[in-house]
Amino acid sequence: MKLFFVAAFLAVAAAVPSSYKPEYKAADITITSQSDERNLNGSSQWSYAQSDYTTREESQVQKKMQGVTYDSYGKGSYGGILGNTNKGSSYWVSSEDQKFTLTWAADEVGFQPKGDHLPVAPVHEYELPNAPVHIPFNGKGYKIY
Repeated sequence: MKLFFVAAFLAVAAAVPSSYKPEYKAADITITSQSDERNLNGSSQWSYAQSDYTTREESQVQKKMQGVTYDSYGKGSYGGILGNTNKGSSYWVSSEDQKFTLTWAADEVGFQPKGDHLPVAPVHEYELPNAPVHIPFNGKGYKIY
């Protein structure tokens, strides 16, 4: 009996017209160009462009770096490992017709994004003071803990 009421409720909910109207349809945006290249040495590059002027391109190269590897028992050892270095860029236009460009690099230093729209950390104009360190002595030159 409960199943009948649930089925009836779902049928009524599906029949009610929705008031949701999206701004654009996904069919309105098409991919105008696309490329994807994978090489045997581990490097690759790919890109695409859409009809709404959105573009993205990225490339990666394998590089020998220093890092920690773990064996099957979880023991870590420091040495040479293969890692990826990535570079890329994206371009898009917001719904307010604002143009954005983002470039980035990711390597052994970390992820470094760059763009005019990204916030910038404030620069200190003065040197921050260090707190004084007080180590008590007993008068004979020995530290008291």
